[in-house]
Amino acid sequence: MQDQGRSKRKRTGGRRRRSHKKTRHQLGRQPAETTVGEPRFQVIDSRGNNEKVRALSANTAQVATDGEVAEATIENVVENPANVNYVRRNIITKGAVIETSEGRARVTSRPGQTGQVNAVLVDDE
Repeated sequence: MQDQGRSKRKRTGGRRRRSHKKTRHQLGRQPAETTVGEPRFQVIDSRGNNEKVRALSANTAQVATDGEVAEATIENVVENPANVNYVRRNIITKGAVIETSEGRARVTSRPGQTGQVNAVLVDDE
């Protein structure tokens, strides 16, 4: 099970004893792994009186070019530095390069955390 608390190990490599169990705000969850497709969202309670909207799949992106923003349709994922297998599975994460109707763009938002895909056009060399 994932943990958002302190490390189990000290800087020296020795193990740290647990003083208490995990609390609710230290809960770790599986990644959203946003795919290209019909828009689907999931609302998750977060710390405080807040909510996170997870994009489970998305087909549009807000693409910025020279101070202007246009809504573009996402065609597929071209490259993803987070994981090479994400390109084959069409999974969108922050930093992924996507092919859109406006051209190639790099994702600047975190779709699994914010529920939207924001991107900036990439100059093809």
